[in-house]
Amino acid sequence: MNGVSLGIRSGSYSSSDKKQQQSDVLLPIQTPSTTKTKPYSKMFKDKEKLFRWASKFAGRKRVRMSLLFAISAAVFVWVLYVGRDKDQETHNGLKVNDSLPLNNSETPPMNEVQTVGIIKRVSFPIDVERTEVRVMPPQPPSYFLGYTLPPGHPCNSFSLPPPPADKKRSGPRPCPVCYIPMKDAIALMPKIPSFSPVVKDLTYVYEENLNKETEFGGSDFGGYPTLKQRDDSYDIRESMNLHCGFVKGSKPGHGTGFDIDDNDLVDMEQCRGVVVASAIFGAFDVIQQAKNISEYSKRTICFYMFVDEETEADLKANGGLDETRKIGVWRIVVVRNLPYTDGRRNGKIPKLLTHRLFPNARFSLWIDGKLELVVDPYQILERFLWRTNATFAISRHYKRFDVFDEAEANKAAGKYDNASIDFQVDFYKKEGLTPYSEAKLPITSDVPEGCVIIREHIPISNLFSCLWFNEVDRFTSRDQISFSTVRDKIAAKTGWMVNMLLDCERRNFVVQQYHKEVLALLAQMAPPVINPPPPPTSSRSVVR
Repeated sequence: MNGVSLGIRSGSYSSSDKKQQQSDVLLPIQTPSTTKTKPYSKMFKDKEKLFRWASKFAGRKRVRMSLLFAISAAVFVWVLYVGRDKDQETHNGLKVNDSLPLNNSETPPMNEVQTVGIIKRVSFPIDVERTEVRVMPPQPPSYFLGYTLPPGHPCNSFSLPPPPADKKRSGPRPCPVCYIPMKDAIALMPKIPSFSPVVKDLTYVYEENLNKETEFGGSDFGGYPTLKQRDDSYDIRESMNLHCGFVKGSKPGHGTGFDIDDNDLVDMEQCRGVVVASAIFGAFDVIQQAKNISEYSKRTICFYMFVDEETEADLKANGGLDETRKIGVWRIVVVRNLPYTDGRRNGKIPKLLTHRLFPNARFSLWIDGKLELVVDPYQILERFLWRTNATFAISRHYKRFDVFDEAEANKAAGKYDNASIDFQVDFYKKEGLTPYSEAKLPITSDVPEGCVIIREHIPISNLFSCLWFNEVDRFTSRDQISFSTVRDKIAAKTGWMVNMLLDCERRNFVVQQYHKEVLALLAQMAPPVINPPPPPTSSRSVVR
């Protein structure tokens, strides 16, 4: 998209830091004036009295001069000694910027310039020198601190218009989004990572011989952490070791379950910028090709589609998959030895553990296999991560905000075993889960629409993804139920928050398509094609 875009579709819908350039500055430092009595003036008066007393008792002029010289020398030495002590005392008592706040190790360093005055004193005869102090420019920040768009930029004053009154079109619809031009979005990509509160280093549990002695839940893929280990994983510390899938094997995708060919693993490790990932298992969906993607993005972004062997066979037969292993922008990666019999749970591996499959990537965009991407990923990242200084973004559910309502909706739709859903919700209630209310503001919802996840791969967001996956592995695969519990536990210890964008904003950059089985059903329900009647014959008869 070129220029400022206010979205690509509209319709009804439901419920930097500024760059600071500082050059070297010369600050002339002047000594403040003083009105204190100089200690050496009194010394000269004492010397004069002593001289008169000595002259009274000395008989000859030569004796008087010698005595005067000796007394003057002694007084001069005394003045030097006292003056030096005074100067040292004053110097030791100086306090520089005593009121400046100290940098807290739990907050990112700020670009602050601290001006320090230097006063130079010398011994008798007293003189004050003017000293020029060169203030060096501040060091660049260690973390990305965000930015603001220039004054007058259209996106600064953008607001959502009211939904058009169209009674014939009910349900959720996309709404306008103010994206910036592609070249500007690329230029604003952070050069350094964002700040990760508290946690700075994550390592992951590796168990060749699994200990299956746990209270309930777990798997050979995710391990069998005890409830004590689960509680410990929510005790956020600077350095942590925790379960995060792939507990067996030398590295993710290599003898761990969810196995991937070595050539693909090597290529995945080379993705060092942005990754767009998706998955189709059980030939359940048709691959959707991204639209409005710039040539620059096609060259610099890794587009990966994970499929199982069943989907691979279907793509070879019907989807045009050949030896290049590419379909459109998508690099097709075949996954073998899927660890779960539940296809939805298998899909949570690339969805929630993207940082483990792409260990060197900085940003990722996950989209479900049924979605069609229609906005360039750089523009999406700029709008929902960089501009808001967020590290994890997901859309809220278009209709439900409460976990208890979501659980009942899942049971009514038969999305999972009802007893398992009840057990999970009851477990969370005992931990303190309450219905959503305005008391939770600025949190706007406890229920996400998890088909799209936008994130930066830093320790705190990786920790969130791991702990969310562990809940899916222990309880049900319905990740909407466990989302708020993990988010709130981390937020209570770190203050870290998730950017929950509007559902209509999410629908602006992805278009939901039907699953393959629904498309087949619709094809069967389509009315038969009626061929047009033959053209009428000529009314003239032929006489033979």
